[in-house]
Amino acid sequence: MDFLLYWLHEIFGVFLIFYMLLVIGVYTLMLIFAFTYLKKTRRLDKYIENTVNLQYTYSKPVSIIVPAYNEEVGILSTIHSLLTIEYPQFEIIIVNDGSKDATLQQVIEAFQMEQVFQTVRQQLQTEEIKAIYRSNIHHNIVLIDKNNGGKADALNAGINVSQYPYFCSIDGDSILSGKSLLQVMKPIVASNGHVIAAGGSVRIANGSNFQYGTFMNAVMPNNPLVIMQIIEYLRAFYMGRIALSRFNLLLIVSGAFSVFSKHYAIKVGGYNRQTIGEDMELIVRLHRYLLKNKINKAIEYVPDPVCWTEAPDNFKDLQTQRRRWHQGLISSIMLNRGMLFNPKYKQIGMISVPYYVFIELLGPIIELIGYIYMIISFAVGNVYWESAIILLTLFLIYSTVISMFAILLESWSMHTYPRARDTLKLMLYSLTELFWFRPLTTWYRIQGFWYYFRGKNDWGKLSRKGL
Repeated sequence: MDFLLYWLHEIFGVFLIFYMLLVIGVYTLMLIFAFTYLKKTRRLDKYIENTVNLQYTYSKPVSIIVPAYNEEVGILSTIHSLLTIEYPQFEIIIVNDGSKDATLQQVIEAFQMEQVFQTVRQQLQTEEIKAIYRSNIHHNIVLIDKNNGGKADALNAGINVSQYPYFCSIDGDSILSGKSLLQVMKPIVASNGHVIAAGGSVRIANGSNFQYGTFMNAVMPNNPLVIMQIIEYLRAFYMGRIALSRFNLLLIVSGAFSVFSKHYAIKVGGYNRQTIGEDMELIVRLHRYLLKNKINKAIEYVPDPVCWTEAPDNFKDLQTQRRRWHQGLISSIMLNRGMLFNPKYKQIGMISVPYYVFIELLGPIIELIGYIYMIISFAVGNVYWESAIILLTLFLIYSTVISMFAILLESWSMHTYPRARDTLKLMLYSLTELFWFRPLTTWYRIQGFWYYFRGKNDWGKLSRKGL
């Protein structure tokens, strides 16, 4: 019996060590690719580049769609921030998705909205639109009041009403910096239509200064939960997405801030109303459509444009957010599971989908097994210590060393937090990630499996304090 337990322990140990080496290797490659890209772009004169972009974008008007459900706390700040955007031609479409609070009334009163009669082309199926309003003081602001159907349904309604060939989707609690839209449209304009979708960076706004929807300066918050999320975002955006984007392997652009060609979004049926991971699922479906029809197009991530969003500052909201994120990932992968290791879908089927399945999707399950394995090994002692220490070291490299490099990479290239003590604070907090934050979010993500296999498409509620 002891012999059997010993070999089971060894098999699990070898598997976990091999898996962590694979994950560290993948993230190290991503770090190298991200550093190479940022080193090249860091030398560019951003002012001249933005001036040139502004000249080119005159022929590319954009419809900005803001789905809003119970967003009375932050919706006015979001709209004010959109009015300050430096872009030649755009419209703002607020979609009130059956809110039960004062979202609708606030927008109508603040911007003097007046109901208009407009024929809506039903290119995408949505819940009933009850009324359409237009602002008397800002004629490029449109408000749609519709029955509740979820975020995907609200975005589809906005697409139906929109008049421009490109649309930008942002969350109702988010704020864009002035040049964000100009920068995120750059690859679409510069590629002459080769790029059909692009996403920008999302930053955590908690504690930072905003006035009338305009970002003033970044302030490092004191809440440990928020600080750990800042580290997570830096690792995800400044490593993973930059590297994947360089090879057209991106399956996720943030639903908080992304731009799409309306033509191709409608071609694939718009946002899927049956999943809570509508942003990723649309990207996967676009890749699938393009590869199946042998259309040479690309989807890119642009690190410069920044969208500021409010992060959960308590355990309950963090649990809801991470559970639904992982549930959305599971749903997107399962709906497109035929792409996994399918050579017909080229690099997406052979590299990108396997990465999201074996590292992002199954990651929390394997991590949980790893934590249990280490606890048991240290408790039993003797011959079991060696593999447990190796595994602990690999976990530390993954959660701490790689996070530190991501922090330094952002500080070197973007310098969002100008004070050296803020960078030091982030690095010190990254040393603690393995011992509390990582196991916590791993458990929250595993709950996504439970919700998915029970068929519960529950988006959940997040409390908002406003920016």
